[in-house]
Amino acid sequence: MEVMTLPVSISENAATRAKGMLEAQKKENAGVRVFIKSGGCSGYQYGMAIDDRELEGDTIVTHRGIKLLVDRMSIDLLRGSEVDFVDNMMGGGFTVNNPNATSNCGCGHSFRTDGSKSADAESGTGCGSH
Repeated sequence: MEVMTLPVSISENAATRAKGMLEAQKKENAGVRVFIKSGGCSGYQYGMAIDDRELEGDTIVTHRGIKLLVDRMSIDLLRGSEVDFVDNMMGGGFTVNNPNATSNCGCGHSFRTDGSKSADAESGTGCGSH
């Protein structure tokens, strides 16, 4: 039996948290959009939002009952990633476990891949500025 690898996935804990948020939004056919944007202290920054739109070129995965949407620009950097929810002393929140990241910022909101340079020197922003 061959195991199919999902382009992106979501942990049980994150799926439970996301389900509650999606139900509160009361948007039909809504899912969690996971995306990458330039910035952060390591070069790229993760973003997530509730979205009821499916855009041309989106990769759409339904995992653990949650629809995950990833735009065509972000999918290569997110391929193989898992959306998770962690509880910590700061209250916790969603995070991305990304096998493509070669280094991560201490805050867990930004990352770098091989071949990309840190944005620290250019932007002067650190983890505290998110």
